[in-house]
Amino acid sequence: MTEPQKHWTVRHFSQANPAGPGRDSVPALLRRLADSIEALGPVEIQDVVIQSETTPDGLWRSGTVYFHLPEDG
Repeated sequence: MTEPQKHWTVRHFSQANPAGPGRDSVPALLRRLADSIEALGPVEIQDVVIQSETTPDGLWRSGTVYFHLPEDG
């Protein structure tokens, strides 16, 4: 039986929709995040978090993707 890892690396990146019309679009944000995930190549996704910030112009969506690279173990 192998010992469970005591420490590991979790990488992340965040993205937001551009300012202006459509900044509150969840589908646009998910497409943007999916394109970035695909560009990373073979990774293991740990979590995806979508945030909404209230601004004077309305909601502004952003997302953070937490992932592991194959060499992270």
